[in-house]
Amino acid sequence: MRTALITGVTGQDGSYLAEFLLEKGYRVIGMVRRTSTINFDRIKHIQDQLEIVQGDLLDQMSLIGILQEYRPQEVYNLAAQSFVPTSFTQPVLTGEFTALGVTRMLEAIRIVDPKIRFYQASSSEMFGKVVEVPQRETTPFHPRSPYGVAKVYGHWITVNYRESYGIFGCSGILFNHESPRRGLEFVTHKITHGVARIKLGLANELRLGNLEARRDWGYAADYVRGMWLMLQQDEPDDYVLATGETHSVREFVEEAFSYVDLDWREYVVQDPKFYRPAEVDLLVGDASKAGKRLGWEPTVDFKQLVRLMVDADLAALQKANGYPPQQQEIQQQEIQKQPDAR
Repeated sequence: MRTALITGVTGQDGSYLAEFLLEKGYRVIGMVRRTSTINFDRIKHIQDQLEIVQGDLLDQMSLIGILQEYRPQEVYNLAAQSFVPTSFTQPVLTGEFTALGVTRMLEAIRIVDPKIRFYQASSSEMFGKVVEVPQRETTPFHPRSPYGVAKVYGHWITVNYRESYGIFGCSGILFNHESPRRGLEFVTHKITHGVARIKLGLANELRLGNLEARRDWGYAADYVRGMWLMLQQDEPDDYVLATGETHSVREFVEEAFSYVDLDWREYVVQDPKFYRPAEVDLLVGDASKAGKRLGWEPTVDFKQLVRLMVDADLAALQKANGYPPQQQEIQQQEIQKQPDAR
Protein backbone atom coordinates (compact mmCIF):
# COMPACT_ATOMS: atom_id res chain seq x y z
CA MET A 1 0.00 0.00 0.00
CA ARG A 2 1.38 3.39 -1.00
CA THR A 3 1.32 6.21 1.53
CA ALA A 4 0.68 9.84 0.60
CA LEU A 5 0.99 12.96 2.74
CA ILE A 6 -1.31 15.87 1.88
CA THR A 7 -0.66 19.29 3.37
CA GLY A 8 -3.79 21.43 3.34
CA VAL A 9 -6.00 18.36 3.50
CA THR A 10 -8.95 20.33 4.92
CA GLY A 11 -9.04 22.66 1.92
CA GLN A 12 -10.97 22.28 -1.32
CA ASP A 13 -8.19 20.55 -3.27
CA GLY A 14 -6.99 18.56 -0.28
CA SER A 15 -10.42 17.06 0.32
CA TYR A 16 -10.91 16.03 -3.31
CA LEU A 17 -7.38 14.63 -3.52
CA ALA A 18 -7.86 12.66 -0.30
CA GLU A 19 -11.04 11.10 -1.74
CA PHE A 20 -9.26 10.28 -4.97
CA LEU A 21 -6.26 8.64 -3.29
CA LEU A 22 -8.44 6.63 -0.92
CA GLU A 23 -10.30 5.25 -3.94
CA LYS A 24 -6.90 4.29 -5.37
CA GLY A 25 -6.13 2.29 -2.22
CA TYR A 26 -3.65 4.70 -0.65
CA ARG A 27 -2.96 5.20 3.01
CA VAL A 28 -3.60 8.95 3.30
CA ILE A 29 -1.94 11.15 5.93
CA GLY A 30 -3.52 14.60 6.22
CA MET A 31 -1.46 17.39 7.75
CA VAL A 32 -3.26 20.18 9.61
CA ARG A 33 -2.04 23.17 11.56
CA ARG A 34 -2.68 23.29 15.29
CA THR A 35 -5.32 25.95 15.90
CA SER A 36 -8.07 26.42 18.46
CA THR A 37 -10.67 25.59 15.80
CA ILE A 38 -9.89 23.28 12.88
CA ASN A 39 -12.57 23.08 10.20
CA PHE A 40 -13.01 19.47 9.09
CA ASP A 41 -16.26 20.10 7.18
CA ARG A 42 -14.81 19.25 3.76
CA ILE A 43 -13.40 15.90 4.91
CA LYS A 44 -15.91 14.83 7.56
CA HIS A 45 -17.37 12.17 5.25
CA ILE A 46 -13.94 10.48 4.92
CA GLN A 47 -12.28 11.58 8.16
CA ASP A 48 -12.42 8.09 9.67
CA GLN A 49 -10.39 6.80 6.70
CA LEU A 50 -7.65 9.41 7.06
CA GLU A 51 -4.79 9.72 9.51
CA ILE A 52 -4.70 13.33 10.68
CA VAL A 53 -1.36 14.65 11.92
CA GLN A 54 -0.41 18.10 13.20
CA GLY A 55 2.35 19.94 11.40
CA ASP A 56 3.19 23.40 10.14
CA LEU A 57 4.96 24.72 7.04
CA LEU A 58 6.50 27.35 9.33
CA ASP A 59 8.13 24.64 11.47
CA GLN A 60 10.91 22.68 9.77
CA MET A 61 11.23 20.10 12.54
CA SER A 62 7.53 19.20 12.45
CA LEU A 63 7.85 18.37 8.74
CA ILE A 64 10.94 16.25 9.29
CA GLY A 65 9.20 14.42 12.13
CA ILE A 66 6.14 13.62 10.03
CA LEU A 67 8.21 12.27 7.15
CA GLN A 68 10.29 10.15 9.51
CA GLU A 69 7.24 8.69 11.25
CA TYR A 70 4.95 7.99 8.27
CA ARG A 71 7.48 7.46 5.45
CA PRO A 72 5.21 8.56 2.57
CA GLN A 73 6.14 7.75 -1.01
CA GLU A 74 4.30 10.85 -2.25
CA VAL A 75 3.88 14.34 -0.78
CA TYR A 76 1.28 16.76 -2.13
CA ASN A 77 1.92 20.29 -0.91
CA LEU A 78 -1.45 22.04 -1.15
CA ALA A 79 -1.19 24.19 1.98
CA ALA A 80 -0.74 27.92 1.48
CA GLN A 81 -2.16 31.34 2.24
CA SER A 82 -4.16 31.14 -0.98
CA PHE A 83 -6.52 34.14 -0.98
CA VAL A 84 -5.13 36.84 -3.27
CA PRO A 85 -6.70 39.90 -1.54
CA THR A 86 -5.32 38.76 1.84
CA SER A 87 -1.84 38.55 0.31
CA PHE A 88 -1.92 42.34 -0.15
CA THR A 89 -2.75 42.94 3.53
CA GLN A 90 -0.53 40.12 4.87
CA PRO A 91 2.34 39.88 2.36
CA VAL A 92 4.98 38.66 4.82
CA LEU A 93 2.82 35.85 6.20
CA THR A 94 1.89 34.89 2.63
CA GLY A 95 5.58 34.65 1.78
CA GLU A 96 6.33 32.53 4.84
CA PHE A 97 3.63 29.95 4.06
CA THR A 98 3.34 30.04 0.30
CA ALA A 99 7.01 30.52 -0.59
CA LEU A 100 9.35 29.50 2.22
CA GLY A 101 7.00 26.75 3.36
CA VAL A 102 7.77 24.95 0.10
CA THR A 103 11.48 25.14 0.82
CA ARG A 104 11.00 23.73 4.29
CA MET A 105 9.11 20.73 2.92
CA LEU A 106 11.62 20.13 0.14
CA GLU A 107 14.49 20.35 2.62
CA ALA A 108 12.71 17.86 4.89
CA ILE A 109 12.40 15.47 1.94
CA ARG A 110 16.08 15.93 1.09
CA ILE A 111 17.07 15.12 4.67
CA VAL A 112 14.69 12.21 5.36
CA ASP A 113 14.25 10.49 1.99
CA PRO A 114 15.14 12.09 -1.37
CA LYS A 115 13.21 9.33 -3.16
CA ILE A 116 9.87 10.82 -2.03
CA ARG A 117 7.90 12.18 -4.96
CA PHE A 118 6.79 15.77 -4.42
CA TYR A 119 3.92 17.76 -5.91
CA GLN A 120 3.92 21.55 -5.61
CA ALA A 121 0.69 23.47 -6.17
CA SER A 122 1.72 26.25 -8.51
CA SER A 123 -0.82 28.74 -9.82
CA SER A 124 -1.92 30.60 -12.94
CA GLU A 125 -1.58 33.76 -10.80
CA MET A 126 2.15 33.46 -11.50
CA PHE A 127 1.48 34.65 -15.06
CA GLY A 128 -0.24 37.82 -13.83
CA LYS A 129 0.29 40.49 -16.48
CA VAL A 130 0.38 37.96 -19.26
CA VAL A 131 2.81 38.25 -22.17
CA GLU A 132 1.09 35.63 -24.36
CA VAL A 133 -2.32 34.03 -24.76
CA PRO A 134 -2.91 31.24 -23.95
CA GLN A 135 -0.40 30.65 -21.17
CA ARG A 136 1.67 27.47 -21.21
CA GLU A 137 4.60 25.99 -19.27
CA THR A 138 7.12 28.16 -21.13
CA THR A 139 5.24 31.46 -20.69
CA PRO A 140 7.28 33.97 -18.63
CA PHE A 141 5.90 34.85 -15.21
CA HIS A 142 4.82 38.38 -14.25
CA PRO A 143 2.89 38.02 -10.96
CA ARG A 144 0.64 40.89 -9.88
CA SER A 145 0.11 40.09 -6.18
CA PRO A 146 2.20 38.97 -3.20
CA TYR A 147 0.44 35.61 -3.56
CA GLY A 148 1.55 35.30 -7.18
CA VAL A 149 5.10 36.30 -6.26
CA ALA A 150 5.20 33.70 -3.47
CA LYS A 151 3.92 31.02 -5.85
CA VAL A 152 6.68 31.87 -8.34
CA TYR A 153 9.24 31.29 -5.58
CA GLY A 154 7.63 27.97 -4.65
CA HIS A 155 7.63 26.94 -8.30
CA TRP A 156 11.29 27.72 -8.92
CA ILE A 157 12.56 26.28 -5.64
CA THR A 158 10.88 23.01 -6.67
CA VAL A 159 12.71 23.15 -10.01
CA ASN A 160 15.93 23.93 -8.12
CA TYR A 161 15.66 20.92 -5.79
CA ARG A 162 14.83 18.73 -8.79
CA GLU A 163 17.91 19.88 -10.68
CA SER A 164 20.26 20.16 -7.70
CA TYR A 165 19.37 17.07 -5.66
CA GLY A 166 17.54 14.80 -8.11
CA ILE A 167 14.27 15.02 -6.18
CA PHE A 168 11.20 13.93 -8.14
CA GLY A 169 9.51 17.32 -7.87
CA CYS A 170 6.61 18.38 -10.10
CA SER A 171 4.75 21.67 -10.18
CA GLY A 172 1.18 21.75 -11.40
CA ILE A 173 0.40 25.20 -12.80
CA LEU A 174 -3.31 25.02 -12.14
CA PHE A 175 -5.71 27.56 -13.53
CA ASN A 176 -8.78 28.49 -11.50
CA HIS A 177 -10.66 25.41 -10.36
CA GLU A 178 -13.83 25.62 -8.35
CA SER A 179 -16.44 23.46 -6.60
CA PRO A 180 -19.09 23.64 -3.88
CA ARG A 181 -16.19 23.20 -1.43
CA ARG A 182 -14.56 26.47 -2.48
CA GLY A 183 -14.20 29.01 0.32
CA LEU A 184 -16.90 31.68 0.42
CA GLU A 185 -14.26 34.40 0.16
CA PHE A 186 -13.53 33.37 -3.44
CA VAL A 187 -15.58 35.17 -6.06
CA THR A 188 -17.10 32.08 -7.69
CA HIS A 189 -18.56 30.69 -4.48
CA LYS A 190 -19.46 34.19 -3.33
CA ILE A 191 -21.55 34.48 -6.50
CA THR A 192 -23.31 31.12 -6.33
CA HIS A 193 -23.95 31.43 -2.60
CA GLY A 194 -25.30 34.94 -3.13
CA VAL A 195 -27.55 33.77 -5.96
CA ALA A 196 -28.94 30.98 -3.79
CA ARG A 197 -29.61 33.42 -0.91
CA ILE A 198 -31.41 35.83 -3.22
CA LYS A 199 -33.46 33.04 -4.83
CA LEU A 200 -34.58 31.86 -1.38
CA GLY A 201 -35.44 35.37 -0.20
CA LEU A 202 -32.55 35.53 2.28
CA ALA A 203 -30.80 38.49 0.60
CA ASN A 204 -31.60 41.20 -1.92
CA GLU A 205 -28.21 42.17 -3.34
CA LEU A 206 -24.76 40.82 -4.19
CA ARG A 207 -21.75 43.15 -3.97
CA LEU A 208 -18.85 42.39 -6.30
CA GLY A 209 -15.72 44.04 -7.68
CA ASN A 210 -14.38 43.89 -11.22
CA LEU A 211 -16.84 42.07 -13.48
CA GLU A 212 -14.60 42.19 -16.55
CA ALA A 213 -11.69 40.08 -15.24
CA ARG A 214 -11.47 36.88 -17.28
CA ARG A 215 -10.46 33.47 -15.95
CA ASP A 216 -10.11 29.86 -17.07
CA TRP A 217 -12.47 28.03 -14.68
CA GLY A 218 -12.53 24.25 -14.22
CA TYR A 219 -13.80 21.71 -11.70
CA ALA A 220 -11.53 20.93 -8.74
CA ALA A 221 -12.16 17.17 -8.79
CA ASP A 222 -10.78 17.03 -12.34
CA TYR A 223 -7.62 18.85 -11.32
CA VAL A 224 -6.62 16.60 -8.41
CA ARG A 225 -6.58 13.69 -10.85
CA GLY A 226 -3.98 15.64 -12.81
CA MET A 227 -1.87 16.12 -9.67
CA TRP A 228 -1.74 12.37 -9.14
CA LEU A 229 -0.92 11.65 -12.77
CA MET A 230 2.12 13.95 -12.57
CA LEU A 231 3.65 11.84 -9.82
CA GLN A 232 3.07 8.58 -11.70
CA GLN A 233 5.34 9.49 -14.63
CA ASP A 234 8.84 8.14 -15.25
CA GLU A 235 10.40 11.61 -15.12
CA PRO A 236 9.38 14.72 -13.14
CA ASP A 237 8.17 17.76 -15.01
CA ASP A 238 5.85 20.76 -14.74
CA TYR A 239 2.39 20.89 -16.30
CA VAL A 240 -0.38 23.41 -16.92
CA LEU A 241 -3.88 22.17 -16.08
CA ALA A 242 -6.66 24.27 -17.61
CA THR A 243 -9.84 24.07 -19.71
CA GLY A 244 -8.54 26.33 -22.48
CA GLU A 245 -11.67 28.51 -22.24
CA THR A 246 -11.89 31.96 -20.69
CA HIS A 247 -14.98 33.57 -19.18
CA SER A 248 -15.49 36.89 -17.42
CA VAL A 249 -16.80 37.31 -13.91
CA ARG A 250 -19.82 38.93 -15.58
CA GLU A 251 -20.47 35.74 -17.56
CA PHE A 252 -20.26 33.69 -14.36
CA VAL A 253 -22.78 36.02 -12.74
CA GLU A 254 -25.11 35.91 -15.73
CA GLU A 255 -25.05 32.11 -15.88
CA ALA A 256 -25.66 31.70 -12.15
CA PHE A 257 -28.61 34.11 -12.02
CA SER A 258 -30.20 32.92 -15.27
CA TYR A 259 -30.07 29.33 -14.00
CA VAL A 260 -32.53 30.29 -11.23
CA ASP A 261 -34.57 32.53 -13.57
CA LEU A 262 -33.38 35.87 -12.16
CA ASP A 263 -31.98 38.99 -13.88
CA TRP A 264 -28.55 39.66 -12.35
CA ARG A 265 -28.76 43.39 -13.13
CA GLU A 266 -31.48 43.77 -10.50
CA TYR A 267 -29.28 42.45 -7.71
CA VAL A 268 -25.55 42.97 -8.40
CA VAL A 269 -23.81 46.07 -7.05
CA GLN A 270 -20.22 46.83 -8.03
CA ASP A 271 -18.25 47.92 -4.98
CA PRO A 272 -14.77 49.52 -5.37
CA LYS A 273 -13.57 47.92 -2.14
CA PHE A 274 -13.53 44.54 -3.89
CA TYR A 275 -11.12 45.67 -6.61
CA ARG A 276 -7.50 44.49 -6.43
CA PRO A 277 -4.65 47.03 -6.21
CA ALA A 278 -3.19 45.39 -9.34
CA GLU A 279 -5.64 43.43 -11.46
CA VAL A 280 -4.98 40.30 -13.48
CA ASP A 281 -7.17 40.85 -16.52
CA LEU A 282 -6.96 37.65 -18.56
CA LEU A 283 -5.92 34.10 -17.74
CA VAL A 284 -6.46 31.15 -20.08
CA GLY A 285 -4.31 28.05 -20.14
CA ASP A 286 -2.95 25.65 -22.75
CA ALA A 287 -3.03 22.15 -21.21
CA SER A 288 -1.96 20.34 -24.38
CA LYS A 289 1.23 19.04 -22.75
CA ALA A 290 -0.80 17.45 -19.93
CA GLY A 291 -3.17 16.02 -22.52
CA LYS A 292 -0.41 14.40 -24.55
CA ARG A 293 1.83 13.15 -21.74
CA LEU A 294 -0.62 12.51 -18.89
CA GLY A 295 -3.77 11.75 -20.83
CA TRP A 296 -5.50 14.41 -18.74
CA GLU A 297 -8.49 16.47 -19.80
CA PRO A 298 -11.32 18.22 -17.95
CA THR A 299 -14.71 16.52 -17.78
CA VAL A 300 -16.93 19.36 -16.47
CA ASP A 301 -17.55 22.45 -18.61
CA PHE A 302 -18.24 26.03 -17.54
CA LYS A 303 -22.05 25.86 -17.48
CA GLN A 304 -22.04 22.54 -15.66
CA LEU A 305 -19.65 23.94 -13.05
CA VAL A 306 -21.72 27.06 -12.35
CA ARG A 307 -24.96 25.08 -12.07
CA LEU A 308 -23.38 22.40 -9.92
CA MET A 309 -22.28 25.09 -7.45
CA VAL A 310 -25.65 26.87 -7.47
CA ASP A 311 -27.46 23.57 -6.85
CA ALA A 312 -25.18 22.76 -3.91
CA ASP A 313 -25.67 26.19 -2.34
CA LEU A 314 -29.44 26.03 -2.74
CA ALA A 315 -29.56 22.62 -1.10
CA ALA A 316 -27.30 23.66 1.77
CA LEU A 317 -29.22 26.87 2.48
CA GLN A 318 -32.59 25.13 2.28
CA LYS A 319 -31.43 22.56 4.79
CA ALA A 320 -29.87 25.17 7.09
CA ASN A 321 -33.01 27.31 7.06
CA GLY A 322 -35.43 24.48 7.79
CA TYR A 323 -37.12 24.11 4.43
CA PRO A 324 -39.37 21.02 4.38
CA PRO A 325 -37.95 18.27 2.14
CA GLN A 326 -40.98 18.54 -0.16
CA GLN A 327 -40.40 22.25 -0.72
CA GLN A 328 -36.70 21.66 -1.39
CA GLU A 329 -37.58 19.09 -4.03
CA ILE A 330 -40.17 21.36 -5.68
CA GLN A 331 -37.69 24.24 -5.96
CA GLN A 332 -35.05 21.99 -7.51
CA GLN A 333 -37.60 20.66 -10.01
CA GLU A 334 -38.60 24.20 -10.99
CA ILE A 335 -34.97 25.12 -11.67
CA GLN A 336 -34.43 22.01 -13.74
CA LYS A 337 -37.54 22.70 -15.86
CA GLN A 338 -35.85 25.76 -17.38
CA PRO A 339 -34.57 25.49 -20.97
CA ASP A 340 -31.08 23.98 -21.23
CA ALA A 341 -30.89 23.49 -17.47
CA ARG A 342 -28.59 20.49 -17.87
